[in-house]
Amino acid sequence: MEDRRIIKTKRSLKNAMIEMLAKMGFEHISITELCRIADVSRITFYSHYSDKYALLDDIFEDMLRVGTEDYYRRQRENNPGGKLAAGYVNMLDAILELYYDRFDFFEHTNPEKNPYLASRLYSIILETVEIHTMHVKKKLPLKYSPKKIAGFVCFGMLGFVNESREENTPLEEMRREARVLLTDLIKSGILTEHER
Repeated sequence: MEDRRIIKTKRSLKNAMIEMLAKMGFEHISITELCRIADVSRITFYSHYSDKYALLDDIFEDMLRVGTEDYYRRQRENNPGGKLAAGYVNMLDAILELYYDRFDFFEHTNPEKNPYLASRLYSIILETVEIHTMHVKKKLPLKYSPKKIAGFVCFGMLGFVNESREENTPLEEMRREARVLLTDLIKSGILTEHER
C-alpha cells in the first residue's frame, strides 16, 4: 500500500491533468504547467512518473480497476450461471457506468481533439473485451477469434456510445437500447456455434 503522501501527490497530478485537458489538447500539456497547477515540483513528478504518458496511463489504470471491480460485482449478482449475453451486458453496463461517472475525464477522449487518449481508451476496452471473450471461449465454441470478436463488439459499442452522446440520449435510455442491441446480437448466434 502506498504512503498517504504519495497517494495525495498522485491524486493532485491526476486532477491537474484532467483540469488541463478541459482547456487544451493532451499534446499541448507541459510537465512544467502540470506541476504548477498540481502544486508539485518537477522532481516530485519525475519520482512518480517518467512522463505525462505514464501519468495518463495511471489515470486509465485507476479507471480500469474501478470498472473491473464493477463488472465482477455485476457478474456475481446478475449472472451467477455465466450466460454469454448477460456477461457482455454486464461488461457494457460497467463500461457505461464508469464512462458517465467519470465523464469529466472521458469527455476528453474525442479522437479529433486528443487522438492519443482516444487510442489508449480504445485499446484498454479492446483488451478487456478480448480477455472476457477468451474466458467465454473456454466454455463455448466461438466462430471467430477472441480478438476479432472484441474488435467487432468494441467498434460497435464505442460507435453506439459516441452517437448516443451526440444525440443527447439520456444515460438510462442509451443503456437500455445498448443492452437490447448487444443481447440481440449475441443471441443471434453470430459469435458462437450455438445460440445463447
